[in-house]
Amino acid sequence: MTKKKINDFSKYIKWFWSIILGGFSLICLLFLLASWGIFGELPSFEELENPKSDLATEVISSDGKTLGKYYVKSNRTPIQYKDLPKNLIKALVATEDERFYEHSGIDFRGLARAVSKLGTEGGASTITQQLAKNLFNKGGASNKIKRLTQKLKEWVVAVKLERQYTKEEIATMYLNTQGFLFNATGIRSAARIYFGKEPKDLDMQESAILVAMLKNPRQYNPYRERSKKKSLQRRNVVFAQMAKNDIITQKEKDSLQKLPLKISFTPESHSDGLATYFRENLKQRLKKWAKENPKDNGEFYNIYKDGLKIHVTIDSRMQRYAEEASREHMANLQSFFFKEQKRNKNAPFYNINKRSITGIMKRGKRNSDRYKRLKSAGKSEEEIEKSFNTDIDMRVFSWKGEIDTVMTPYDSIRYYKHFLRSGLVSIEPQTGHIKAWVGGISHKYFKYDAVEQQKRQVGSTFKPFVYATAINQLKMSPCDKLPNVLYTIPKEKYGMPKDWTPKNADNKYGKELTLKAALANSVNVITAQLIDKVSPINVARLARSAGIKSTIEANPSIALGAVDLSLIEMVSAYSTFANKGLRVSPMMITRIEDKNGTVLEEFVPETKEVLSEESAYVVLDLLKGVTTGGSGVRLRTQWKKADYITGHPYKFTNPIAGKTGTTQNQSDGWFMGIVPNLATGVWTGGEDRATHFAGIGKGQGASMSLPTWALFMQKCYADESLNISKKDFEKPSGKLSIKINCNEVEKTEDGGEGDTDF
Repeated sequence: MTKKKINDFSKYIKWFWSIILGGFSLICLLFLLASWGIFGELPSFEELENPKSDLATEVISSDGKTLGKYYVKSNRTPIQYKDLPKNLIKALVATEDERFYEHSGIDFRGLARAVSKLGTEGGASTITQQLAKNLFNKGGASNKIKRLTQKLKEWVVAVKLERQYTKEEIATMYLNTQGFLFNATGIRSAARIYFGKEPKDLDMQESAILVAMLKNPRQYNPYRERSKKKSLQRRNVVFAQMAKNDIITQKEKDSLQKLPLKISFTPESHSDGLATYFRENLKQRLKKWAKENPKDNGEFYNIYKDGLKIHVTIDSRMQRYAEEASREHMANLQSFFFKEQKRNKNAPFYNINKRSITGIMKRGKRNSDRYKRLKSAGKSEEEIEKSFNTDIDMRVFSWKGEIDTVMTPYDSIRYYKHFLRSGLVSIEPQTGHIKAWVGGISHKYFKYDAVEQQKRQVGSTFKPFVYATAINQLKMSPCDKLPNVLYTIPKEKYGMPKDWTPKNADNKYGKELTLKAALANSVNVITAQLIDKVSPINVARLARSAGIKSTIEANPSIALGAVDLSLIEMVSAYSTFANKGLRVSPMMITRIEDKNGTVLEEFVPETKEVLSEESAYVVLDLLKGVTTGGSGVRLRTQWKKADYITGHPYKFTNPIAGKTGTTQNQSDGWFMGIVPNLATGVWTGGEDRATHFAGIGKGQGASMSLPTWALFMQKCYADESLNISKKDFEKPSGKLSIKINCNEVEKTEDGGEGDTDF
């Protein structure tokens, strides 16, 4: 009886070992079959050496900051192990894979626990397996069989990865490939987007929050309101795991777990961040470059996937100051404009009839994204018109933040027509480097770029080219005098349809004025006399030589700015005066590197002599008069009162060469300002020329654009690391042949703006 019982027990032992060995053999067989590719193709040795994954192209400022990225799906910029903080790696291993440094890709101990506990105490997937899934098995399994084969392939790849890479490389690759939502793929994007810093600067709590997200980025997201509580709880689990693994003490764990959840959300979409308009312009140039510069294998570069490093001339500090200055002034200016429009029955338009307004609205409709979508969907004009007259929920721009509202698309078009637009660009004259580029007030809502894409009449900002031609060609002096009287140029002289007799904006005439006083106060009749002396052809030739590429018709009216030019053309041309008469073409890019840091191309600007050094210096002396006794005088300490637009005085005391400009009906306001190592221009106006201030007080360039320039320069000067010069412009060596020290500089009676488009 006893022997029979022993035999029965031995039978169970045999069955037990048969099941164990059979199961083990089955796993080995399945693993072997998976390694042979029976369950699907596995990555080759070359693919393991160089796993393919999309890398975002990075735009890097001259001071080494990332301005933005170009990507389609993955905003991913990989970094090296040395750039990861130790607290992040320790938190990762403690939470995701405690035996990471002990196993060879598969944690059999964890696997046994997961099987025995039926997964109730977590899975057994190692960091290496998760990396294998991220790199080579991104598709989800539709059923249990496919999920099993997928898991087997992950095991095989994990073992191969362990043979190919060190533990440090595997941990780094895993963090570089993990998704964190909100366009954050990889640890570097996640650190920048959720905390506004580089990974190496993450503190213990920030590292724990990101590690907590690895389990489920959506469920444990610290930014989403509905998941903040779970994010906090999961972060505390990370701290508990770190304490369990003796990385931190229990006391440290308790202290850390009491901290509130903190993030500094900094989105990195194409419409967010610094220099959005610049980056959009740059993107188009890079696409062209990619087509003209193929790889060694003949393939073209893909700016969204190849991880290029684009080193640009923009200085992130100056760009931030430019955007801040534009935002501060434009929000304030807009409040004045809104108040004025309450009294305007055709708001925001002036001096046009209803038929013209209808035309503007129709053009706005046809240029809208909504119209283009409906048209491409095959909708008829009647259906589209009905859609534009139907109330819908929408989110609209305001200077106080986005507003959720209900209105028709037609009403939204008119709403946006109320907003004044503005652009700023700043160039280093000696190098041509573009240091700041603000193309508008909000790239998300106003795509049109006021720096290069847009061309508007430049008003009196064109007058310095007339004066420069007279100085360079006739050696005229700022002290030379011309009569402030009406001056007629007969139509026959330049083939005009009628005689041309421009008028001063204030309709005041009389005594002779020096050229310095005439330019300072934008006296039209004297500029007319000058262009007649040198001829419009020579003025147009000098302007083109200085960098203006747009067509300039050589007729006398260009003297008063009756020509449409872009802001960047004007600033580039003005830079010539500051660079001793030598034009340096504007530069956006200094070099392009591939993902490995290999330089693909370096860029140098074109240079050209436009004026003699003496002539350029004399022009600067003339332009300094604008800011000391002319239309730009509010920049100075002599302007005792606070600026009635911005609310405070600017108090500049250093030499500044500048010129204001205002076109007919105040449709465009300009200010060009130069110091020895920086030339900056600002344009302000409505999308349509019929959108403008009713009067010259707030509608002139000195009120619309000069304040943005002043605020920008104040911020730049406050940052001493930028080394923006406060010195005077360098005088040519030797004695000047042109007299600039006049005994007396006369002014017009009111010292006001004299721009007009007559």
